Amino acid sequence: MSDLARIVLDPAVLAGKPVIRGTRLSVDFVIGLMADGWAETDILRNYPGVSHDDVAACLAYARDVLKSEKVYPSAASNALPRQ
Repeated sequence: MSDLARIVLDPAVLAGKPVIRGTRLSVDFVIGLMADGWAETDILRNYPGVSHDDVAACLAYARDVLKSEKVYPSAASNALPRQ
């Protein structure tokens, strides 16, 4: 289980974006690397201060943020013509 305490929000670091504790690497940066095809081993090799648990915490943080997101369809979106 990942430790979400590894992710911190500090207004003095990257304007308060969620980052890996003790670094200036934001969660969205790490997730972006993975979305661009980087494997965890690539991240660990290129950022020696980052651990497996840090990467797992980034993924867990993103999961939790998305899980709490709510989407409400509007009547207007149903009225748009389909192409």
